[in-house]
This record gives sequence, structure tokens and C-alpha cells, in this order.
Amino acid sequence: MADSCSQLSSYLSVMKRFEEAIEFLSDNCSLTIQWLDGIVRFFEDNRIVNDQHLINVKNSMAVLRELQTAENNARIDGGPLDFALNKLEFEFRRLLRDNSVSLHLAPPLLTGENQGFIGFSLLPESVVQELQLILTRLKANNRVENCISIYIEVRSLNAELSLRTLGLDYLETSVDDLSNMQSIEDHINRWSKHLELAVKHLYEPEFKLCNDIFEKIESEVGTRCFAEIASQSGFISLLQFGRKVAQTKKDPIKLLNLLDIFLVLDNLRIDINKLFGGKACTKIQATTRDLVKRVVNGICEIFSELPIQVELQRQSCPPEDGGIPSLVSFVTDYCNKLLGNHYKPILNQILIIHQSWEQETCKENLLENQIYLIIKELALNLDTWAKAYQDISKSYYFMMNNHCHFSNLKGSKLGEMMGNEWLSAHNQYKEYYAALYLRESWGELLNLLNQKGELPFEGEKWEDNDLLKKRVKKFSQAFEQTCKRQSKWVISDEGLRERICLLLVQAIVPVYLKNFEALIEQDQGAAKYLKYTAESMGSIISSLFRPMLSVQRSSGHTHTRFITKIKSLVTNHFRASVIAL
Repeated sequence: MADSCSQLSSYLSVMKRFEEAIEFLSDNCSLTIQWLDGIVRFFEDNRIVNDQHLINVKNSMAVLRELQTAENNARIDGGPLDFALNKLEFEFRRLLRDNSVSLHLAPPLLTGENQGFIGFSLLPESVVQELQLILTRLKANNRVENCISIYIEVRSLNAELSLRTLGLDYLETSVDDLSNMQSIEDHINRWSKHLELAVKHLYEPEFKLCNDIFEKIESEVGTRCFAEIASQSGFISLLQFGRKVAQTKKDPIKLLNLLDIFLVLDNLRIDINKLFGGKACTKIQATTRDLVKRVVNGICEIFSELPIQVELQRQSCPPEDGGIPSLVSFVTDYCNKLLGNHYKPILNQILIIHQSWEQETCKENLLENQIYLIIKELALNLDTWAKAYQDISKSYYFMMNNHCHFSNLKGSKLGEMMGNEWLSAHNQYKEYYAALYLRESWGELLNLLNQKGELPFEGEKWEDNDLLKKRVKKFSQAFEQTCKRQSKWVISDEGLRERICLLLVQAIVPVYLKNFEALIEQDQGAAKYLKYTAESMGSIISSLFRPMLSVQRSSGHTHTRFITKIKSLVTNHFRASVIAL
């Protein structure tokens, strides 16, 4: 009945002795009373009624009955033993409450210097031992269940507070909100780190603590406590966020999101199976299985529809700038990601898993075959888009750009999969369409430069000058119109852009100078009719085909380097090379 059991070992020792005394009475009073009752009947049967010995025996029986009543009273509610057991339960709660400190589960725990944090004890060893001693006494009196409830209550709250330090507000985001978000990659990245932190740094130590404390009680008690702690503290809510992502609207980006979710689940698979593999964890097991099933089915469903999604874009309009459609850039980057070292192994694993679920015959190279279909549909889109241009030269320009894009995939995962023959074919088509574009778009301008004037007599110089002036004017107008028409056309590849510009300079500028220098020689005032100098013409050509971002960011060094090349061309009077076109 002491006010405190702070000296726990002494308190438990006294309590044990008290229990043994009660147990002794329980074991011996009834038997002794039976013996003495037999003696009393013997005396009474032999008419020995007032003998002092008989009186002594009856007095002893009365004392024993009082002791037997005391033993019964000690165990009932409010009795001394019941009071002592209540005090032990209170001490059990106090020890847990005072020593349970929430963890700060911050991302630095993932760094190498904190790896030793894994596997540590959440409670001091001395406290664990005291809790075990209390449970031993309570078990001896069939009073463990209250302590199990206390343990689950205190440790669940502590684990919940630990999880809150991660900042899990995003878990409350609805499926509709996730579907409408422009990007949920940040949420998924946070979730992946948080799930790993929770499993390895919170629930793994909690699992160990449960088993340490309850190992001497019952083999399943620790697992049952851990299952309740994990469920009540918010682990199921963590898993359900992955389910929300799986329920969002289908699109190619969602495939990557689901792959990221499967990847973290697969990396934690051994840990999750070890922690939540017991019978008591059926709720968490069911939630995990449901999540994995939704993720795998979602990935395979989206993956199977990718060629169809590409085909559906065929009716859209080609880009106004004649450059590379956003779909082409997206699809090639997307395929490179799927074929990369990060996603390819896990996607192949998922495809195999899905086949086994569907009881299908295992097919090889499913990933590669699907990529082939996607690229095939993309090629058909390009053919359709090229035909949509009213300007045939722009159609050639468009195909030149896109074949260049594909030929530049050499060294990428997609390029390796498609093979050198495929890459080489695109390079040849790039050259082919470049030649068609130059001839179709700039050929008329070159014809104006190469027209021959008629100079039958030396005395008709002025008339020849008039003819030259007309040709200069006509050429200038055609040059301006061509440049204006193509001012917003784009060549994304810097090497191809520079090469096309240099070819144009080689073809136009030297011939321009050669054909019209006679005008300047014969009429010094005629220079005013030459609207463009070689350098200004070269500068205009060099400014063509640049993406807006490239124009804004182009450095003076790049422009100077290109102008230097033009000056070199002009100085050395490079001849026009029709063959190069």
C-alpha cells in the first residue's frame, strides 16, 4: 500500500513474497480445514464434546477460515493485491510515458553519418528491463491485457508525433487535386523518402522494442502490439497516398510516377515483409498488396496504350516554325527514360509479374517491342504532318529537322536499341531533305544571281547598268521575301543550323559580289543600289533559323565567330557550289 513504487525492485520483491503467502494460504487452508473437520467429527462421534483439545481444534479451524477469507479478499477488486497490481500498471504507463521521446525524422537521417541510427533502442535498456519485470508480475496475476493496451496507446501516439516531424500534409491531397496538379513528382519524391525513413528509422526500431519487451509474455503479443502501433500511428495513410496516385487520370507521366512508387516499394520489400509479415498485420498486408496490384496494373495498362496515344496526336497540326514537334521531343526523351538503367530493370520486372498474374506465356523483349511500335507510330505522324504544310519547301525543312533529331540519338539508349542502320538511314534522309529544301526554297534566288545580261556593244554600258540595277532590285526583293518568310523557322540542332547558313552564304554571297561588282566598277554612284553588303547579307543569313531562346542567349563570341567565317568566304571569293546544294 506504499505511496510509491519508485524502488521497483524492492517493491516487486515484497509483492512477490505477499503473493507467495497468499498462494500458500490458497494451497493449504482448505486442505488443513478438511483435516481438522475430520478430527472434530471423530470427537463428536465419540461423544467427546467439551474436551479442551476439541475446543482448540475448533479455534484453529476458525482462524484458518479467517485466513482463507483474507486470501479471497486480497484478490478481489479493492483488495491489497488488486491495489498493488493497479500501482504496477500505473508505473508501467509512467515509465513508458516519461521515456517515450518522439524522433525527428528529418532527411539527414538518410546520410551516411546517421546510418548507425538504424537498429537503436527507442527506450533505455534499464527502462526496458523494468517494464519486463512489471509484465512478469502482472502475467503471474493474469493482468497483462491492460498493459498491452497502455503500451499500444503510448507508443502509437509517440510514433504518430515522430511521423508528423516529416510534414505529411500532402497525404491529405485528394485524388482529383493530384490529377489536376501540373507535376506531382515532388510529392512522390517526398513520399518515397518519407516511407523509407518511416520503415527503417521508426518502425524497425519499434518492431524490435515490441519484441524485446513482450518476448517473455507470449510470442505473438509483440507482433500484435506492433501491428496496432503501425496502424494507429499513420503507416496505412502513408501507403494510401500511393493508392491515390494510382487512381489519378492516365497519362504517360503517370507511368513514370507509378514506376517510382513501385521502385521504392520494391526496395523496401524485404523490410516490409519482415516487419509486417505476421498474422496480426493482415490489414497492412492487404493495403500493401492492393497498392502493389494497382501500381502494376496501372503501369501495364498505360504502357500498352502508348502507341495508341502517339497515333491519336496524328490529327494535330505540325509546328508553325517547321521545327521538331513537342511530341517528338517528348516521346524520344520518354523512351530513353524507359530504356535507361533506372527504369528498364524495374519495368521489365513489372511486365513479367503482370504476365504471371494473367497466366500468360512469358514473352521476351516486351519493352523493346513496345518501343518499336511507339517509334513506328511517331514516324507515321511525321509523314502526315509534313503533308499538312502548304509550302513544299517548309515540308522538306520540317523533315530535315526531324531526321536530324533522330540521327542525333546515336549514343542514347533509344539509339542503341534502334541500331546503327536506323541511325544511318535518318542521317541520309536528313541530307536528302536538306538538299530538297535548299533547292526548293533558295533555288529561285540563285537563278536570279546567275541570269546572264546581254552586252553586245561596248557603247551600251549605261543600258547594261540599268539591267544590272533591275537585277539588283529584283534580287534584293526576293532575298527579303525569302528571309521574311523563313524568319520564324527554327533549326534546333546548332550544328545543322550553322551548316545550312554556311551553305547559303557559300552559294549566295560570292556570286552576289561577282555578278554585281561590275556595276560598281562602271558607276561609282551605283553602290547605293546595292542594298546589302557581303557582311550584312551574311549577318542576316546567320540570324535565321534560331530558336527564340537561342537568340536571346546567343553570345557575342558565337556571332563574331560566324561573321569571321563569312568574311573569310567573301575575301577568298568562294565560288557557288550547286553540287553542295
